[in-house]
Amino acid sequence: MQHAVLTRYRVLAYVTAVLLIILVFVAVPLQAAGHPAMAHIVGFLHGALYCVYLFVAFELTRKLHVPLGRTLLVLLAGTIPFGAIIAERRLTALYAKEQRQAARAASASAAPAGPAPLTAPETALQEG
Repeated sequence: MQHAVLTRYRVLAYVTAVLLIILVFVAVPLQAAGHPAMAHIVGFLHGALYCVYLFVAFELTRKLHVPLGRTLLVLLAGTIPFGAIIAERRLTALYAKEQRQAARAASASAAPAGPAPLTAPETALQEG
């Protein structure tokens, strides 16, 4: 699997999460205080990037063969403050686990079946 899809997902997860945190804890209280401009701007940015997050998160979960129920949780994580950060950490750990398993399988299939054949200097040492 390409490492690029994980990188895209991680960037979008953090950006989406930070924008949502700013929206919920800063912009909405400012809007309630009579200053709606920040809520409009941050809300629009979060919404637009959340759409991209959905696409990239779905792509990553399909490549990692995540079950449908967990995929839906990852997709919804972008709507909960700090949710996308938690989902990102878990998917990154799953990706790392899958990479380790693939590396072990590759090294096991590439390992020689028996002892390596002796080279000419090793043969001379054993004869002498």
